[in-house]
Amino acid sequence: MSTLSKAADHQPAQDNNFNFKHKSGAVDSETWSIFSTTGREFSITIATAPERNNREIHAALFKANVAIILIDAACGIQTQAKWYAYLASSFKIRHLILGVNKMDQVDFDPHIFHGIEQDFHDLCSHLDFASTAIIPTVSLQGNNVLNPSVHTPWYDGLSLIDYLTTIETARITDNRFIFLVQENNPANIRSDRCNGMIANGQITIGDVVRIAASGEIAQVKNIRTLNSDVFEARTNEVITLALDKEVKISCNDVISAAHSPLETTDQFTAVVIWTHAEPGLVSRNYQLILANQQADASITTIKYRLDINTGAHEACQQLKQNDITVCNLALNHPVAFDTYTTLPVLGNFVLVDQYSHATIATGLIMHNLRRAQNVHRQALSICREDRERLNGHKGKVIWLTGLSGSGKSTIANALEKELHSQGKRTYILDGDNMRHGLNKDLGFTNADRVENIRRVAEVAKLMMDAGLIVITAFISPFRAEREMARQLIGKENFVEVYISTPLEVCEQRDPKGLYKKARSGQLPNMTGINSPYEPPEHPSLVINGTNQNISAILRPLLQLVSSLQ
Repeated sequence: MSTLSKAADHQPAQDNNFNFKHKSGAVDSETWSIFSTTGREFSITIATAPERNNREIHAALFKANVAIILIDAACGIQTQAKWYAYLASSFKIRHLILGVNKMDQVDFDPHIFHGIEQDFHDLCSHLDFASTAIIPTVSLQGNNVLNPSVHTPWYDGLSLIDYLTTIETARITDNRFIFLVQENNPANIRSDRCNGMIANGQITIGDVVRIAASGEIAQVKNIRTLNSDVFEARTNEVITLALDKEVKISCNDVISAAHSPLETTDQFTAVVIWTHAEPGLVSRNYQLILANQQADASITTIKYRLDINTGAHEACQQLKQNDITVCNLALNHPVAFDTYTTLPVLGNFVLVDQYSHATIATGLIMHNLRRAQNVHRQALSICREDRERLNGHKGKVIWLTGLSGSGKSTIANALEKELHSQGKRTYILDGDNMRHGLNKDLGFTNADRVENIRRVAEVAKLMMDAGLIVITAFISPFRAEREMARQLIGKENFVEVYISTPLEVCEQRDPKGLYKKARSGQLPNMTGINSPYEPPEHPSLVINGTNQNISAILRPLLQLVSSLQ
């Protein structure tokens, strides 16, 4: 697929007007070129193998006006071409061209071309383009590339270059002023200056601006570029804004014109294009990057996945590589945003894996969720500290993790008995017990395991806020979910204890007969057998689960709990 970026005003290209002034380069599997006709300059990005360079394709689509998909005439419109078409439509590219290439290999047969043409019209009926065109070509010989080909008298359309030089490429633009603060100030510092980049629009001395996070308003007193003071600045310029008063501002803030304030949200619906081989799971925590802003994000609902062959909306439980989906997402704090259609710079985001730091998805915001505006925290008179004072100790969460049969429940029960005898208020959240009630609707797929731990973490946090010492006994096989629980509960309140028991010992014990069932094929998704367990990398304490002396096991655990009070 090729994408063309913005171009200058034009005249229709004739062969003698075509001036191929060319620059090019390549990064991984993406190639870019710049060429021009008499009246228009083009920047073209050529991308192949979507499983290898999704990030480059998405970056090109973000800037493009036209998408060109080349297919082999002998093969017709295959799945990859359909995926590219849906992708271009999702990114609101206005114009799509299908180049039916290698027509010489099918003897320039008009019946083959018209069959592909009908398939193309059927495909585009599901999509949102201002215009579409289909052109029969032989790119190596230039047929219908620069000029009409003598081999296709049955084709009365324009050549590729003529089409490109006559097409209207202007996108609908929103010229609101958007300034991304990029300095490394401490959070919420009060200052009358800020450094950053203009992501959209322009700013002039005397304009009144609003800081999205705090809502404070100030007037621009001075604008400075790297070299000098200026009266105004425009999109993509790096500047320092001097304001007429100090306001609460920090790195990752977004500033807009006061008369065009930005909305903020912590829940929205978006097109999510999954780019990673590792599947995307509901409730798993990811890092969201939107412009200069960052937040922890999780997919709360997968509304549907697009079937690129039929255009149908399919139900799915997880996201696979190259899936184009519509999802609801929730963030751990509000961010300034707009819809991708209205203001792309604040409407497109990426999701990043919190461990590998790989980019795993691209998102395009469709709309805010009203629930984000309708739900507010209620201020209460009695707080956690009051409850802890009454209990005589601090609330904590002791998170026991390990394989089934490792000894988690036995150790949790013994720990609670000892703490209870000391007069401490405790509660055990046990994996099996939780699945009899709150989590009875969940199975043991990876997606359900993630949601299971999310719910447990939320309950543990509430109980900790009640001033209790909460002991959880769950396999909790994935590091990502344990880290999510740590972030939710608070690093200072979360004590991760790894019950390290070899798999063969757990199988010998097999108190519930689960391993026997798993080995016989009766139990899929058994952790340690056909589903992975990811040991903690830096637990607060490691306990040897093969030790049968419960007093010896409890000694370091009690010392750890005591040191936290």
